[in-house]
Order: sequence, then C-alpha cells, then structure tokens
Amino acid sequence: MPVALELLAPAKNKDIGIAAIDCGADAVYIAGPAFGAREAAGNSIDDIAGLTEYAHKFGVKVFLTLNTLIYEHELEAARKTVFQAAEAGCDALIVQDLGLLRMSIPPIELHASTQCNIRTVEQARWLASLGFKRLVLARELSLEQIREIAGAVPECGIECFVHGALCVSYSGQCYLSQYLTGRSANRGCCIQACRSRYDLTDTDGHVLLKDKAILSLKDLSLQDRIKGLIEAGATSFKIEGRLKNISYVRNIVRSYSDILDDIIGNGDGRYVRSSWGTPSGGFTPHPEATFNRGYTRYFIDGQRGQWCSGDYAKGMGEPVGKVSKRLSAYSFELIPRPGLSTPLSNGDGLCLITRGGETVGMRADTIHGNTVTCSQAADIRTGATIYRNFNRGFEKTLESNPPVRLIPATVRLRKSGENRYTLTATASGSGVTASLDFEAEPALNRDKASSGLQASLSKRSGIFSFSLTGMPSDHQLPFLPASTANALRRELARQLEPSPVPPDMTPTVPFDLIDRSRIVPPAQRHQLNCANSLSRSIYRAAGFEPGTAFELDLSIQVELMRCKYCIRYETGRCPRTNHKEKATPLYLINNGRRLKAIFDCAHCEMVILPDSDTDPGSG
Repeated sequence: MPVALELLAPAKNKDIGIAAIDCGADAVYIAGPAFGAREAAGNSIDDIAGLTEYAHKFGVKVFLTLNTLIYEHELEAARKTVFQAAEAGCDALIVQDLGLLRMSIPPIELHASTQCNIRTVEQARWLASLGFKRLVLARELSLEQIREIAGAVPECGIECFVHGALCVSYSGQCYLSQYLTGRSANRGCCIQACRSRYDLTDTDGHVLLKDKAILSLKDLSLQDRIKGLIEAGATSFKIEGRLKNISYVRNIVRSYSDILDDIIGNGDGRYVRSSWGTPSGGFTPHPEATFNRGYTRYFIDGQRGQWCSGDYAKGMGEPVGKVSKRLSAYSFELIPRPGLSTPLSNGDGLCLITRGGETVGMRADTIHGNTVTCSQAADIRTGATIYRNFNRGFEKTLESNPPVRLIPATVRLRKSGENRYTLTATASGSGVTASLDFEAEPALNRDKASSGLQASLSKRSGIFSFSLTGMPSDHQLPFLPASTANALRRELARQLEPSPVPPDMTPTVPFDLIDRSRIVPPAQRHQLNCANSLSRSIYRAAGFEPGTAFELDLSIQVELMRCKYCIRYETGRCPRTNHKEKATPLYLINNGRRLKAIFDCAHCEMVILPDSDTDPGSG
C-alpha cells in the first residue's frame, strides 16, 4: 500500500489557511482563541469551522495548536476549547501540556508538539506510550537520528520541520524570555531575545564581538532533503510560519508541493499525497524571493556548519548582486547575481550592510539596465552586496495570479435502456462516485455528438476538473444540447463534494495505564514544564516526582537555553577544532544584562545560564 505523504502548512488566519490549501497543502495548522504558542495568531472558532469546511472538500486536514503550558485555573477552559475544536471539525490537536491526556475530551487525535522536546528514542517511546498518534520532532536532528526514532515508534506518524525560522534553543526548553521579561515562550509570549544584538566577552572581559545578533540562526530550508526524510520514516513535512503573511505561505507551500509531486511522480507508486487535488495554473514559486534570514540545512546531514544569521536577524532577503561602481549617495551600478528569482524592478526594497556593520534599507526608484537609483541616501561602497527584501513584481504576481486547486474526475457515459443513458463520475484520490440517469434522443451524427459531449463534459465545475474518458462504441450517442450537458456536469460536481460528517463528541475516558519502561527520568526535572496537577499526575504514575514549571517559580535554578548551536564553534573557538582554545565560559551582554554561555562538549551542546555574579535578578 502506498505511503501517504503530507505537506503541513501554517495558517495565521482562515484566509491564509485557504490560500495554503489552494497552493497544495495536505494539512494546515492554526491556533484557536487561546492556548496557541503564537500569542498574536489567535482565531475564532467560527473561522476555524469555515476553514475545516473548505479543507475537507479536498481531504485536507486541519490541526488546532493547543501547545502552550496550561495553568491550573485554565484547565476547564482548555477542555472546552478541545470540545469546540472537535465541533468545528478539526482533525487533531497539537499538544505540549500532558495534562490534556487526563481530561475527559472527545476522541480527537493528539499530536505531541515539538515543544515536548522530542529528540531521543526514549522521549519518543514515552510519548507514544501515552497515546499520541504523531510526534513532531525537534528541528536539531539528523536524518540518522530521525530514522532511529521512526523505527522505535512505528505506531506513530513522524512529522519534521522542513522550512522556516529556527529557535536557537531546543523547543520547549527555552526560558530566556520568561527570565528577562516574564513573557514565557512556553505560553506563546516569546520576545525573541535570540534575535537581539549582544556583545560577546570572555572570562577576562575582553570584547570578542560587538553588537552582533550572535544567537540568531538562519532559516531552515530542506528542499533538497525531502526524499531523504521520507526514506528515514517521516511522512509529514512542516513549514514554520504562523506569523507569516499570505504571500509567504503561498510561495513556500507551492514550492514544497511541487517537490513532493515530483518525488511521488518518480516513486514507482510507492507514495501518494494524503489529500486530493492539485494546484492548477498561477505563479511560479521562488522561495529565495520571500522573507528569509539566509538558509541552512541545520544538522540534517549530521554535520555542523555556519548557522548564525549574523546581520540577517531581521531578514535581508535575496542577494541580487554587488556594487560595481558608486555613482552617488543615491545611485550605483550593479553586477547582477546569476539566477535571480526575477529581475530587479522599480519599487523593489533593497538593503546593504554599511562599513560600520549597520543594515540600511532603501527603495529602488528607477532601474535602467544595471544602474539603480534609490529614494534614500546610503553608505554605498564598491563591492558591497545588495539584497532585495521586497520583490514588488513578485508580490504582485502572488496576489493577482494564485493557483486554483482542482480535483481530477473521470466521466463515463453508458447506455442503460431505450433512449436512456447513465453518466458516472469518479473523483481522483477520494474515489467518491456519482451517477445520473437521463433520457435523450439518439444523435443523428455520431462524430458531432461525440465532439459536443467532450466539449461540455470535459470542463471544470466547482472544485472538479472533469474529463470524459468513456463513451459507448456500439450504440448511438445521445443528443444533448450544451446547456443540458453543462447542467448534468454541474450536478455531478455537487454530488461528488463530500458531505460534512458530524464529529463524535462522546467524551473519552482518560487513560489509566502507563508503561513505566518507556521513560527515562530527566536530569532537569523542572524542564518537564509541569504547570498543573493533571500533568504532574502523569509523571507521578510513571514513578517519579516532576519539578515545578519555571513559569510558576522564578527562584528555580534552570538552564535558560540548551542549544545544538554553539557560539564557540561559530566563531572558530571550538576546542575540538582549535586546540589552542579551552571550553571556558563566554558572556553575552545586552542593556546591562549579562548571560553566561557554558559548553557541554561531551554532548556538543551550548547552555545559556543567568550570570549570577552580576545579575541581581537571578537566583
């Protein structure tokens, strides 16, 4: 049986979710009114119901993000949200807080969020034993690690991020925002302190880097590793971006959808898409033309690289060329970079890095050949790289020329009696069929009748693209006026559309059995993020006492971050690659607050801690 592959797209709102579906998404994930890990991306239940109604026409699934920590006084509100999500037609919940497993909720599928810190076989087996049907793995894993986890939990679907922003800390293990401002990343309120600029000093106070976004990572792009992920056992490929706009989602979703279609087309029947229909027409995708901080494959190949975005923390965009000659403070000649997504055009947003390391933006007023004249003066120098962070022409194309998603459907005509005929349509993917009987006089001219039937019945109606593939060869064809044939085709389309299935709202009984052999008690008990009595009861049933969530007790000594990314490696100070170096702490300073970076070289990880010697707020 073919393996069903899923492209999972973000939806900030209903309209963006529909746009993602039209561009080829097999599933979308969206936040409800509360409990989503992106505070600024909430949606009403009515909008979610509208999205699921549209999605289910194509067999596309809708997942509700309920992936924040839940405080004790919020448990009942969270339970009601689950019922509302089920009533709205959501197909699954993406969950961080294990307390939901102890609630009496409808029988809706549960996915363990990447916030559950799923990066070991032991953690995967533990979550699988609790009944999660899918695991959203940490972004920091290699193909071999993914393969090992997938092999250990065959009962679970494996979902991997393939594109978008990267958190520098392991997800669910970042407490820096909470520590600095009281706004918790585990509660959807992250201030993105990793995108801030820091001075980096050594233990002697020497400044190693000045005013750099040293914790900011490039964006993930695994377009050329999708086949490897499939072979490793992943079946869902997730695009980050529930705060991204509609043009971003259209462009990136269409690009990855084309990649999956190509893999399936060359897969000798081993793979299929998990939804029905394909995008038709519209724009040609260009991922490099959309917001990004530069791209990285991260650790997917099991190798370290230069992962820091450097001056890209806010997104520099696509490099378009180098300045060959400075003409004035407002104009320059450009050597275009080969293979640009689209040529430069009037109105494009450009930026460059000045001699002082400052990022300066400007708008291209006029383009004449390779001469660019801008609206603002800038420190333009010969040899500087020019970036395009707003592609005006491409953005217009994305808005004005979106694809249309259509489900192919075959139509067959047969004679069923004296002057009686039957049309049968079958929708591709879903296999749903619809039949219509009608009466008609025999046509006098078979060739003309055949041509007319082909013209009328091989057309688009609603979400279906019909193709007349069979007609009786040993009987006369019916004479059908075009208006009658068109009406029949429209009625077939109406019947082929799936009818909404009322969800089962019968509450399920919370589980009672826990496989204690499947969990390895963590060294950092407070980083289990237990914020309510229900989640705590699950760990107690497994045989050990979890710590209190950092959000509930700031006096706890806790790692603010644990990262695969390493500042020492990034700056050429890794003791493994530079034997003159030692793994002594480094310090990051921003607005008088100092953080301490220590290095766990045995596990090749970096840990960010409060600097208790200088920060009176720590302890």
